[in-house]
Amino acid sequence: MTACGTWSNAQSIPPTTVAPSTTTTLVETGISASGQRSGPSAQASQKKLLELGFWLENPNGKFDDTTTQAVMAFQKYFQLRPTGNINVATAYLLERMSSPASATTKEGTLAEVDKSRQLLFLVQDGITTYVMNTSTGDDRAYEEPDANTPGVVIKGTAVTPVGSFKINRERPDGWWIGDLGQIYRPKYFIGGVAIHGSMSVPAYPASHGCVRVTVKAMDFIWDNDILLRGTQVLVYGEIS
Repeated sequence: MTACGTWSNAQSIPPTTVAPSTTTTLVETGISASGQRSGPSAQASQKKLLELGFWLENPNGKFDDTTTQAVMAFQKYFQLRPTGNINVATAYLLERMSSPASATTKEGTLAEVDKSRQLLFLVQDGITTYVMNTSTGDDRAYEEPDANTPGVVIKGTAVTPVGSFKINRERPDGWWIGDLGQIYRPKYFIGGVAIHGSMSVPAYPASHGCVRVTVKAMDFIWDNDILLRGTQVLVYGEIS
């Protein structure tokens, strides 16, 4: 199974330098339909999203890409249209929800990939700790050049396999050129199929079969020793 690329032929890509972030202090306010505007209302929404288990990097009031991803995950979980904007319906639910999001699993430490809702659940000792927006395979046939072998064309179907697997190998450092494109700090769970960081994590299935999260989300997973080797990955559901 090719999917994103194999361990043996992936090429490393030099790391990029990220400018240091700044901290902004905001006055506390309530949640409102503020779209994607930064400010006190965004900060209140960020804090509530984290309380409910939807991961984002920093509840500082800046509506960054991780906040957009968290809003999409929240919207998917509650069956709203996943726009990434805090609209009236999203603000209404976000203000009123009190129970944290929960995976189907109630015991063990594992990751759940819900293909139907395009969500990744991280579970620690039976408790769902974080929920992330994800993008899995779109079930379409593809025919693309092998990024690592000139002249070779890869044919396949972009399927994220359903079943119970385990993290069996990983690449800890930066970007790699997989057979079908760039992947960030992948954690493989079957063949060339991995949970990995990507610059593109839309609200819909779009990968060759891998489970995409944002680069910052993947860094969080690595930095907090989540999805260690041997961790179960449970994939279920189907895309529509």
